[in-house]
Amino acid sequence: MQPPSKRTGLSVAAAIALIAVTAVAVVATTRAGRSPAWLPPTPCGTSSGKGCAPDSDRVDLRRPRFTHPTDITNPLFPIGSLESVVLLGKVDGRPFRSETTLLPRTATVDWDGQHVEVALSQYVAYLDGRIQEVALDRYAQADDGSVWYLGEDVFDYVDGSIAVSEGTWLAGRDGPPAMIMPAHPRPGQVFRAENITGVVFEELRVRDVDVTVDGPGGRVPGAVTMDELHVDGVTVSGKTFAPGYGEFLTLDKPDVEALAIAHGTDRRPGPTPAPVAHLVTAAWGFLEQVRLQDWEAAARGAVLVRADRGALQDATLPPLVLDQLDRAVRDLEHATTAKDPAAAADAAIRVAQSALDLELLTRAPVAVDVERVHLHAQALRVAAAAGDTPGVRAEVAVLGWLADRVGGHLRPADQAELEGRLRELRLSPDPADTAARLAAWLRSTHPARDLA
Repeated sequence: MQPPSKRTGLSVAAAIALIAVTAVAVVATTRAGRSPAWLPPTPCGTSSGKGCAPDSDRVDLRRPRFTHPTDITNPLFPIGSLESVVLLGKVDGRPFRSETTLLPRTATVDWDGQHVEVALSQYVAYLDGRIQEVALDRYAQADDGSVWYLGEDVFDYVDGSIAVSEGTWLAGRDGPPAMIMPAHPRPGQVFRAENITGVVFEELRVRDVDVTVDGPGGRVPGAVTMDELHVDGVTVSGKTFAPGYGEFLTLDKPDVEALAIAHGTDRRPGPTPAPVAHLVTAAWGFLEQVRLQDWEAAARGAVLVRADRGALQDATLPPLVLDQLDRAVRDLEHATTAKDPAAAADAAIRVAQSALDLELLTRAPVAVDVERVHLHAQALRVAAAAGDTPGVRAEVAVLGWLADRVGGHLRPADQAELEGRLRELRLSPDPADTAARLAAWLRSTHPARDLA
């Protein structure tokens, strides 16, 4: 899936022109004796219809065979074992964050007479702390080890509400599936990671293999770098995939999206380090002190937060997460000195967010996601206190997507309780009060205790 910063919409005229090109290609292909259900090769999907690699360079024109499609083991796109991944960076000069989560269920895509079972992955992107895009992605691995993209449902948010669903597509209904990763990438190989003419397009060319990159826990050999052709015809040389991580780094100057932590690959044995757990608790205590504007108590809370951060001396902890944590701790201290309630509350939430990211090293992702429900319930209360209606809507939306992640993992009674409280939240005339009660229930019941 293209990150939100890379999505480039087509004008109506351009889309009509591309659809016309597709129609001509269908007729030509059918006359040549090929089945129109597969249609290799497809036309160039740039807005000008030019700039694509020759068909002789492409490795995605052979029809994939799917025998065990949800057994996704390709090391450069191991979505089947990466239960939770966080990317951090900057887009349009603002802080970027994305969370990619393997959902606890599969789906079926009907394509060319086949019923292909697909893994479902939820992608949530935030820009400047607010939800920007959600996508439900469908992946399957072919028998040769290549991984294929069979569609996505896209929801783009503006001011906390879904504004457009541009980029939604489904293999079989809208066109062919797209290769997201070859079985054995080699320099010069070309494939289209998105290939629905007039809707989405992305063509990748393998540039280098066996590259060593800096990962969350140290050096990672065997990475692959690629050049990326966008729908606007611009080629960007800045996409990296790494073994055990998949999409690792995307550069589109000045934008950068870098992998910060991946549960499956970076998981460590043993309990969560005490300072990490203390950071979460200290952040919530600090937030309550700020709500009461008890700045003397808040100053003591800021000292506790700083002490817990100082106790994290493990040099192998993910550096990007630590960078975010350090920034949040500094902001928390400055806001406390300035007695700025809004800034202090925002910093406390970011401290807790970074600490929960660190918990992915030792806890099950669903347990962390339940804690993230509490996180976003607190963020909703902060938005409501500030009179930020779009912010309230945004946090209600995030809570709904989090419920989709944890569904199927919790005890039935806890799952029913969570769903009921979220329904109440969506309908409540006082979402701050309802969110406070949701947060209190989470802290007292702790529905993910058995999953930690």
